Amino acid sequence: MNAIYQWFTEPFAYPFMQNALITALLVSIICAMLSCYLVLKGWSLMGDAISHAVLPGIVVAFWLSLPLTIGAFVAGLLCSVCVGYLKENSRIKEDTAMGIVFSGMFALGIVLFSKIETDQHLTHILFGNLLGVSDAEMLQTLVISAVVFWVVFLRRKDFLLYCFDSTQAKIVGLSPRLLHYSLLILLALTIVSAMQVVGVILVVAMLISPGITAFILSKRFDHMIAIALVTSISTSIFGTIISYHIDGATGPCIILLQAAVFLTALIYSKIKLRFSAALETP
Repeated sequence: MNAIYQWFTEPFAYPFMQNALITALLVSIICAMLSCYLVLKGWSLMGDAISHAVLPGIVVAFWLSLPLTIGAFVAGLLCSVCVGYLKENSRIKEDTAMGIVFSGMFALGIVLFSKIETDQHLTHILFGNLLGVSDAEMLQTLVISAVVFWVVFLRRKDFLLYCFDSTQAKIVGLSPRLLHYSLLILLALTIVSAMQVVGVILVVAMLISPGITAFILSKRFDHMIAIALVTSISTSIFGTIISYHIDGATGPCIILLQAAVFLTALIYSKIKLRFSAALETP
């Protein structure tokens, strides 16, 4: 029993592990909440697009001596606007526009990174640097997470109606365009926070896995939110602890656990469906 307790508590004897866990928990909460809306809206690829598109913003922000989060946020919004413009002013479908924009901006970021000398390590940007989170970065994550959490919480019913039926949202007096860009801004802010945990490559997994797992296991949205939160928070805690004991990268450990939970939920739902069908068969 003592060995189990020590296994859980040993990593957090170090301040950098404490910062890592707190940051991971903050990000996991807003990712879980937002992922439910993204799954319902079918915006999985949008999260991928924005997460890749922030790279040139990070490099340009460093070159201009600006906070990297500002550059990432502006680049993410620019990606969203470009996708919307292409969709509304051409025959290109939204998913095709996303593919063109995010791959182009990501490639631009790689080129800029190779040409502009920075003290940023490309691996940390692409795959996160959770164990290197400073107190200032943790505070920044706390502020962004608080803003995203309260906006989503206060407008949760409006966002839910928009994700299910934007036409109905317009009929009841809501502005689908405002809700659309509000979600995009929240998504960009969440990606800026999650970059420190899992990097721009894996952030889409953290934004989708909790929501899709909850979607499989529930039929009501409030249950979906609860399951997503439990999934995201628990995998962040265990992923951080496991990464310490195996001396592995923390972000990928969290994502691997989320993938394992999703597969378990998928198998469980299939078994439950077959069992129910067998009981109904005369």
